[in-house]
Amino acid sequence: MIILDTSAVRALAEGHKALIELAANMAKTPGDRMRVPALCLAEAEATSEGAGRAALTFSAVDVDNLDTVAAMTVGTLVRDGFGGLDTCHALYCASPRPQFTGMSILLTAHEDRYPPGIVTVDIDAPGILGYH
Repeated sequence: MIILDTSAVRALAEGHKALIELAANMAKTPGDRMRVPALCLAEAEATSEGAGRAALTFSAVDVDNLDTVAAMTVGTLVRDGFGGLDTCHALYCASPRPQFTGMSILLTAHEDRYPPGIVTVDIDAPGILGYH
């Protein structure tokens, strides 16, 4: 599963070439989805007007809602010092969960915000989707 944090949502909305191509490619493959944690979507919209709406125009983008278990876990992560609400919701989404099998990849412009064990990819890393 591909997860976009707040920085990746804003970049996608602002026309980040590699992210747009990834979203377009995923839309062509049944079952491939990009997940945006609801709190990342909210933070992106709060800090960049229209970012949430722009990101959701891509058919491959879904929102990972904040259900009861997620809310409690995200609150615990914030309290334990793992970051703000949006960062912790992205962390929660990137962690193993029974409803999602396989490895999650968190796309971000801030890899340093996430602890070891979470697979992160910098959206501006050389070689992402073949771009250098």
